[in-house]
Amino acid sequence: MDKNEIYSLLDSCNIKYEVTNHKAVFNMAELESVNLPYPDYQAKNLFVRDNKKRNYYLITIKGDKRVKLKEFAEMQQLKSLSFASNDDLMKLLKLDPGSVTPFGLLNDAERKVILFIDEAFKDGLIGIHPNDNTATIWLKTDDLIEVIKRHGNEIISVQI
Repeated sequence: MDKNEIYSLLDSCNIKYEVTNHKAVFNMAELESVNLPYPDYQAKNLFVRDNKKRNYYLITIKGDKRVKLKEFAEMQQLKSLSFASNDDLMKLLKLDPGSVTPFGLLNDAERKVILFIDEAFKDGLIGIHPNDNTATIWLKTDDLIEVIKRHGNEIISVQI
């Protein structure tokens, strides 16, 4: 799904959202130069895999947080984790680097990627790319979770 297909899906589900268009950003440091209306709700997304390349995960956290992959893996009882390759990102989520977002899971035909979402977003707003790093879409976290659940990917709420 591309950006416009994401918007159409949200419209068809009667989900309220707001879009902030901006220059292309490829990491959180570049995003700091963009004037966002809700910076405290901006998400950071990490696409990782286990050491055997059998299991893939998307970790979505508040933008100001850091994740130590070794500690995260231990807490979630996972095998050791490392960042997935750009090829894996394209193959599984049909995304380019810098555009990683939970909406990419809607491109995961095999529903192979598990989403870990930071509990800090619970019952609030979240800002993520709509599969394109030239915009940030703001919506209720519960609405995002519902869309991903309907698609069929597993979602695990975590405290980070």
